[in-house]
Amino acid sequence: MKEIIINGEKLIIRRSKPSDAEALINYINTVAGESDFLSFGIGEFDMNAQQEEVFIENILKKDNAISVVAELGGKIVANLNFSGGSRKRLAHVGEFGISVLKEYWGYGIGEELIKYLIDWSKSSGIIRKINLKTRTDNFKAIKLYKKLGFEEEGMLKRDILINGIFYDTLCMGMMID
Repeated sequence: MKEIIINGEKLIIRRSKPSDAEALINYINTVAGESDFLSFGIGEFDMNAQQEEVFIENILKKDNAISVVAELGGKIVANLNFSGGSRKRLAHVGEFGISVLKEYWGYGIGEELIKYLIDWSKSSGIIRKINLKTRTDNFKAIKLYKKLGFEEEGMLKRDILINGIFYDTLCMGMMID
């Protein structure tokens, strides 16, 4: 767990718990409609609270996966999920997804979640590389990822289709040693 003061309030960053499932589903359903930079939109996240609870329980059983939430006043305002590979040859590398409620953009919450992931990865004894994908026009996120040490590794053309418009995806990675 990590505590930080954001805008005069205590932000708590901690691992997700199965009891967070319902609040996480509500959070995800809200954030889905706030940005086209996510891999899902309104109504596309098809898990219910019971399925989310099982998802979190399964992550807690793994040494190379983590689910993290950021809370302000007991309200989930951000989430990060990271999963390493399920096979021995790929267990050391994984990818994360992150989201922050729009009203909390610009406060550094996403940066703190990623720092939490990096610290956890370094202490895991397993994770040696963190990957991410983002749209090539997600300039603020790309700037943050570079600031934290992620490097561009490639681009996937026409990887995302939203409302009839194709977007390219930038692949980035960070070595953990």
